[in-house]
Amino acid sequence: MPDTARPAARAAPAAPAAAKRLLERLEWKVIRPLDGLLQGASRTLLRGAGIDLADLREYQPHDDVRHVDWNVTARLATPHVRVFTEDRDLTAWFLLDLSPSVDFGPPGQAKRDLLAGFVGVLARLLQRHGNRVGAVLHEGGATLGQVLPARGGRHQVLQLLHALLNSAAPPGFAAPPGITDLRRLLCGAQGLLRRRSAVFVLSDFLSTPGWDKPLARLAQRHDVVAVRLLDPLELTLPDMGLLTLRDSETGEQLQVDTHERGFRHRFARLAAQREAKLRESLARAGVDTLELSTDEALLPALLRFMELRGQRLRRAAAPALAARHG
Repeated sequence: MPDTARPAARAAPAAPAAAKRLLERLEWKVIRPLDGLLQGASRTLLRGAGIDLADLREYQPHDDVRHVDWNVTARLATPHVRVFTEDRDLTAWFLLDLSPSVDFGPPGQAKRDLLAGFVGVLARLLQRHGNRVGAVLHEGGATLGQVLPARGGRHQVLQLLHALLNSAAPPGFAAPPGITDLRRLLCGAQGLLRRRSAVFVLSDFLSTPGWDKPLARLAQRHDVVAVRLLDPLELTLPDMGLLTLRDSETGEQLQVDTHERGFRHRFARLAAQREAKLRESLARAGVDTLELSTDEALLPALLRFMELRGQRLRRAAAPALAARHG
């Protein structure tokens, strides 16, 4: 889909000071209000690879079959898996889709800005608790992209933000890399992630088909969260008269008349169909999903996600807890 009805200006390569300013702004506006909410809860929301048995819950399609508790499964006639306590040294990876379509959105609140804010907040929160963070920056080309090995410390967060800010092409960039293929990023990550990790896949998922199976394979070994970036104009178009749309990934241009009600209805119908297919693919992959929209602040979205994820994990554990104590 052409994704340039509201293009955001691309910034020149950022200086190291820009990463520091961004992190300080995130610490003041987002991280401080979140303080205390992830302490303790982070061990439920972001599971590591521990060795001590903590709980039992019903088997889910993305679970590792090696963790099936056959005694409980036979007693309850329903497959159950063992859940282990998390290592204090959690490793988190950010798989970042930085293809040109993430530049879409209003200035200062484009999808790329949401991506940078989310990465900065989560990386800083994790690093403050002694965890390590790493990232793969994939810009949609033929290669996997820049890899930042997982390390701890505030400097690592600044390095990550610096690399992220400098991934934006400078003004005048005119050579589209082609249609995004998320399979390249997800399959490449499988070879990089040697130990169980918390994995955040940040993308608008405007990609060639076939990424759902690699995502499901990744979720079989890791705790995967799909962070979807979107803009309301990708779902419905307002009446703005004649517009020239340019596909940011292919360079194709198309002139449309948004004043025509029938065109807007067709656009909305096709967008709704694409939405339904995308949600189905994410559900089939067995991953948790967080949606970040350009018309919503980051803090409310994070709070909503934390609550929903916590509720799901508690519901999944409830039957097994009852069986153990009944």
